[in-house]
Amino acid sequence: MTRSLVTAALLGATLLGGCTVGPNYRTPAVEVPPAFSEPQIAAPGAAIDPAHWWTAFGDDTLTSLVERALKDSPTIAIAASRVRQARLEEIAAHAVGKPTVDASANGSHVEFSKNAGFSSLARLFSGGNGGGNSNSGGIALPGSGITTYAAGFDASWEIDLFGGGRRGVEGALARTDAAIWSQRDAAVTLGAEVAQAYFALRLDQAQIAVVEEELARQRRALEIAGNIAKVGLSPQIDVKRQQQSISSIEARLEPLRADVRVRIHALGILLGIAPESLITELTGPLPALQPVPVIPAGLPSDLLRRRPDIRAAERQLAASTAEIGVAVADLYPKFKLTGMAQLISTSLGSLVSGDSIQASGVGGVTFPLLDWGRRKATVNLRKEDREQAYLRYRATVLGALRDVEDPLARIDAERRRNAALRRAVADAEATNHAVEAQYRTGFVAQNSVIDAQVAVLAAREQLVASDAQLRQDSAALFKALGGGWEQPAAG
Repeated sequence: MTRSLVTAALLGATLLGGCTVGPNYRTPAVEVPPAFSEPQIAAPGAAIDPAHWWTAFGDDTLTSLVERALKDSPTIAIAASRVRQARLEEIAAHAVGKPTVDASANGSHVEFSKNAGFSSLARLFSGGNGGGNSNSGGIALPGSGITTYAAGFDASWEIDLFGGGRRGVEGALARTDAAIWSQRDAAVTLGAEVAQAYFALRLDQAQIAVVEEELARQRRALEIAGNIAKVGLSPQIDVKRQQQSISSIEARLEPLRADVRVRIHALGILLGIAPESLITELTGPLPALQPVPVIPAGLPSDLLRRRPDIRAAERQLAASTAEIGVAVADLYPKFKLTGMAQLISTSLGSLVSGDSIQASGVGGVTFPLLDWGRRKATVNLRKEDREQAYLRYRATVLGALRDVEDPLARIDAERRRNAALRRAVADAEATNHAVEAQYRTGFVAQNSVIDAQVAVLAAREQLVASDAQLRQDSAALFKALGGGWEQPAAG
């Protein structure tokens, strides 16, 4: 390669190096309301740490389950692998448009035929000696051979004049960012799933406790009914009715106990362990449930910064925009420089010397002339990809707003319902005590006692279900607000 050719190529790269085709990316502006429409309760006390929101429930078992899941779950491991994969793609993208150099070395030997057509002429010039030995002087006679040794470098450089490689790097960096945000979104989702599965488990266990307490109460009522029947103050049928009520309640226990094991199995899978691994841990005594925390929803604009799925969708949009530039660059000429430098000799002893140097250089350009619209179609395909990425970004933002509004509405309604259920439980228990007292003195029939007992059981079951629903809705709100990830400390 001549010095003038190299100089011209470098000058062209310098002049055109700033030319990057395709659209420049700008984060799109998405309008969000100034505040959430659903009512909120002012949060008292210390602020909740959104990165570890599950600690706000004051349940050490829940905290342990969530943190173990975030550490060992296959879902998180898969997301981390995708981040590593994206970083490797970054390395490959950075290599585009840079020179490549390959080293090579070889040795070859050619043995010439004694019966070649120029045999007589060769013997004449060699003094009539047909010689059977290899010639080391660079001329091989028929019947002899020649050995050649070579070592050198091959280099090539496709100059990124129009920025296709630079756009590829932009896209790779954006995809890495998207993979990181997707990993954080996986953590947000997993933490909420563990919390909701745990609260569903605690609901089943609370319902079992309510049923068992009611069974104990009705067995005492059965004993009273038997005593009253023995002295003739009530018919024997009252005992049968009370026994039937007890049997009906006992039948409700087994499905609840089976559901407890199913919930525990589900938690095991979320933690990335065998389904039965948590049976002993979660069927023993568990800490008492604390009051449901009050969660400040903040402002809708906070979601654009806090929600990992929104950030991932925005980074995917950036990557799609960069891919347009990669496709546009293919519409322009491509400039390529190639060079080769070798040491070639018939003797290893003289291989490394100035006389063994052999070099060549080529500069070339290719122009797209006829491809039947393939390149332009590719550009338009990339534009449609960007349009779809933008629409997905908008849909993600709108979905995030709904994700917050829905649990806010449910929590507000459930709090009022929960307060009404607490009053209903108190009224049902007071009524039951009064009816039982009247039954003992013979003022009411056994049917009234059983009806009052059923009312107490139904009210208490509805109350524990409402408590669990509040906790599950709160976990859903934390997830909707993008809680459950933290920015790593700068290293």
